[in-house]
Amino acid sequence: MRSAVILIALAASPATAWEFFASPICTLSHAEAAANLTVTYDERAAEPYAITVSRSDAAWPEAAVFAMRFDGPRGLTISTDRHRMTEENRAVTVSDSGFGNVLDGLEFNATATAILGDAELGFPLAGAAPEVQKFRACTEGGLA
Repeated sequence: MRSAVILIALAASPATAWEFFASPICTLSHAEAAANLTVTYDERAAEPYAITVSRSDAAWPEAAVFAMRFDGPRGLTISTDRHRMTEENRAVTVSDSGFGNVLDGLEFNATATAILGDAELGFPLAGAAPEVQKFRACTEGGLA
């Protein structure tokens, strides 16, 4: 009986796997119960790379700097003041012409933490590496 309850609970939990899609644009995503992280590449855009971190439980606070901290064997922290808020401040997006540091952080570390003001959202990176590699291949031969 106990095993059945655990299986039902696991089946009801949202999927937390990293996923890659090549169409309609290159997309790498990860969903958690309270948050989603999505990286896209759209060659038609002036800044073709974008990362969006969405919260479902609360709005992000207003802050001058958005940062991503990657913890693990190749840890690093990157930050920018070029972020924009969408979806009634439940999503923060950063676009750029290259995302090498972001992709390296996702591929080679254990966790990623999005930071805006005093709010932080963490994402496990287990299983991300193969999907990041597919994303890199999708972005015109891995030019990321």
